[in-house]
Amino acid sequence: MAPNTSIVFYDIAMRPPAEKNACSPNPWKARQALNFKGIPYTTTWVPLPEVANVRQKLKVPACRKFADGSDFYTLPIIEDPSTGTFVGDSYDIAVYLQKTYPDSGAGDLFPPQKLDYTFKNDTIPIPLSDIPQSGFPEYARFNVHVDALFSAFAQLSVACFPFDPATAEISKAEMARRVGVPSWDLFALDGEAREKTKDAFRVALGELGKLFLEDGSGPFILGSRVTHADFIVGGWLHMYNACLAEDEWQELRSWHDGLFGKLYDALEVYATMN
Repeated sequence: MAPNTSIVFYDIAMRPPAEKNACSPNPWKARQALNFKGIPYTTTWVPLPEVANVRQKLKVPACRKFADGSDFYTLPIIEDPSTGTFVGDSYDIAVYLQKTYPDSGAGDLFPPQKLDYTFKNDTIPIPLSDIPQSGFPEYARFNVHVDALFSAFAQLSVACFPFDPATAEISKAEMARRVGVPSWDLFALDGEAREKTKDAFRVALGELGKLFLEDGSGPFILGSRVTHADFIVGGWLHMYNACLAEDEWQELRSWHDGLFGKLYDALEVYATMN
């Protein structure tokens, strides 16, 4: 069963055209889930400086906090007119789609599987106490650890981050505020420091990649069967594709015998924008 009318999907607009430069990993996770379920939807693109205002106007509570405890308003959000429901977190969106439209599209987003992966890094706090225990906790835990892994190396994305030139300075200031630093320029990573960070990223991705090798048939964790766990990783791959220079993106794709490049390509069928 699909909704009677199209879901409204709110994503963050970066440099025009928004469709080409979409780089936010959590909206990408939700978009892939919508496409997997075959749910009719339309995208509303929200400029980065307007995200907090839009979320507040929709009366969708913040699902994250800044370090000082204040609300962190971000996207995605879906609005489902068929049920009058707003959902404002990528994991919760996927759970909502599966529970509300269980038989739609390609079927089950959350089939049982063992997602035995832990990211270990003392510099990235992993809020394990916040992992939902209802729904599909194995997937929720995996989502938290994958987010921690890719976030640990997000500094690599700074140089080519696709800000909209019309609002770039405002957006840079906002992004710096979100992470508690005085200036976006402080994130610049060049030369030997950049190469060391890429090497560490490659090693960290190799640990995650072991999970994809357990079945052996690939390209997904369950071999030929895609699940929301693959979309979680795919959301971050979309971010790095948009935010790395082309030569570095091709380098990332080649790591570990091209494992993550093959995954990205296999997920392209779920990357349609509506």
